Amino acid sequence: MNKDTKFNLCQLNFDTTKDFTDKERKIWKKGMETFFESEIAMRNVSADDIVRLLDCQSFFDLLKLPFPTTRISVLEKLQSEKIILKELDNYHITNLGGMLFAKNLKTFDSLERKAMRVIVYDGNNKIKTKKDQFGAKGYAVGFTGLIDYINDQLPTNEEIGKALRTTVKMYPELAIRELVANALIHQDFGERGTGPTVEIFSDRIEITNPGKPVIQTERFIDEYQSRNEKLASLMRRMGICEEKGSGIDKVIFEVEVFQLPAPKFEEFEKHTKVTMYSFQKLNEMDRNDKIRACYQHCCLKYVSNEKMTNQTLRDRFKIEQHNYSIASRIIADTMKVGLIKDDDPENTSKKFAKYIPYWA
Repeated sequence: MNKDTKFNLCQLNFDTTKDFTDKERKIWKKGMETFFESEIAMRNVSADDIVRLLDCQSFFDLLKLPFPTTRISVLEKLQSEKIILKELDNYHITNLGGMLFAKNLKTFDSLERKAMRVIVYDGNNKIKTKKDQFGAKGYAVGFTGLIDYINDQLPTNEEIGKALRTTVKMYPELAIRELVANALIHQDFGERGTGPTVEIFSDRIEITNPGKPVIQTERFIDEYQSRNEKLASLMRRMGICEEKGSGIDKVIFEVEVFQLPAPKFEEFEKHTKVTMYSFQKLNEMDRNDKIRACYQHCCLKYVSNEKMTNQTLRDRFKIEQHNYSIASRIIADTMKVGLIKDDDPENTSKKFAKYIPYWA
């Protein structure tokens, strides 16, 4: 594999000038996006308006708190979490409050375009659309309904057991849940006129959020840096997403359990996209698919305090014991592009060799 191919696979950037430019952009954007959560979504509203516009009951339910006996106590708790701000006798609803707890995002002009959009296509391309639905509720109060809706649109497989025929989803629900939560949390709210999107095809799911990622895509499994920390923190406390750094590894684990191809994480000029693929046999995967799966398996083992071996990779792909050379070729290809390395370079026995990610 030539140097350019390695560059594309790893998505590494050795242009020093561009590195500094990107860092400067991320620093400024970090400040802008943190400010977004504290900005005002609606000004000068009454206590009655707050109860009418925000799902206050769900706020307390999701945080597992008893609902206060007085309205003033409700408002004080919302103030303490920066959901609303008080100024004299009036209140302001922040973007954080509207984005998470709006009964209807359309009532907030600045937030309406940030609603999650779910598009279902007929086939593996965008020629024919079957359904096109925008979410109405805030991210927190509408999250369970959103995940249920997405799962209802997904294709299924039939498993025939000893006595019963059962229908199972093609994709793991936990992985869908985590990836959708990530798209909501890590989006760049500074990108105007666009919002997070889930696109469902016959052979894959594409989950897209506005903005370039703040860390390299190949480090999603071991690093965590939230673009919108207040929003992320509150969603973690409500159990909508995993604790810091424990989300994508669960996605990879579920993908391996379901024997699916490795998900693809991609960075574009103005958005980030994750693609999950439906089941494929090993001989149906191309070289890059196998390399991506090997790298992610190696990362999963490493963050689990284990090491990848030929045996663990055979287990991941369900390769029979006598076909160890197939796994050896995949490992060699992944090493060649610089994504994994020998745990012990001085070990000459390939039979007992262990491997770790390039960044370890």
